[in-house]
Amino acid sequence: MTWTWLIGAVLFLILAPIAGGLIAGIDRKITARMQGRVGPPLLQPFYDVGKLFEKERAVVTTAQNFYVLAYLIFIALSGALFFAGGDLLLIIFAFTLAHVFLVLGAYAVHSPYSHIGAERELIQLMAYEPMIILAAVGLYMVTNSFYVADIALTTVPAILYLPGVFLGFAIILTIKLRKSPFDISTSHHAHQEIVKGITTEFSGSTLAQVEIAHWYENVFLLGFIYLFFSWNPVIGVVAVAVTYAAEIFIDNVTARVRWQAALKSGWLVAGALGIANLAILSYMMLGGA
Repeated sequence: MTWTWLIGAVLFLILAPIAGGLIAGIDRKITARMQGRVGPPLLQPFYDVGKLFEKERAVVTTAQNFYVLAYLIFIALSGALFFAGGDLLLIIFAFTLAHVFLVLGAYAVHSPYSHIGAERELIQLMAYEPMIILAAVGLYMVTNSFYVADIALTTVPAILYLPGVFLGFAIILTIKLRKSPFDISTSHHAHQEIVKGITTEFSGSTLAQVEIAHWYENVFLLGFIYLFFSWNPVIGVVAVAVTYAAEIFIDNVTARVRWQAALKSGWLVAGALGIANLAILSYMMLGGA
């Protein structure tokens, strides 16, 4: 069993950038169709990253390179731990630390646009982090384990016990995928930004590393969605696809909100859906005992 999960981690490190790039390409295609356009080729994200690696690296300060590399490493590490069946709390810690490095990279330069993007990234971190922790706690209450290996192999339909937690996680997923209405620190679509917030001062191979980290991150987040449906792999895959399609739809029919609304929405979701769901679940478990 240990070797099985170790293989899962290695496969994630190798295949997640490929899967993430394809998901980004599909996202662009669907978005273009919704807007009445043909859209770029499916493999366009790979072409874009390839061009970034070919460009000359213009570095404002060398600290940028360290922080962005650390961001990529910790994002990949959190995903590898996840697909290795590791502890969700440790995974969430590594995931959060990765974004702290990205913020430090944006703060390392003397650009007001970059600093504003970094501040908004911190706001997003405060908005979504409580819901992610509540999701981990909810899965623990249902499966009696924080380990992804145990949660993924459970026969208990977690979604039936955690509908509010799942809905709350799906809502903050919009923040994590950098989609409207919560794409306040930077957008995942280049054409939406003249000055791209937190990534304003990143270019060349440094910006390519940020894009690859996003691909790793998206695969990891979709894997988290799968845990709510892991008792049935077919239903799990369908649920992941439907959830992501819903995120694309929301991205194309909503306008960006102010950072105050994004922060309030994250906390409201965590309180109204997450905590309420866990409170009801706790009451039911105590009643059953």
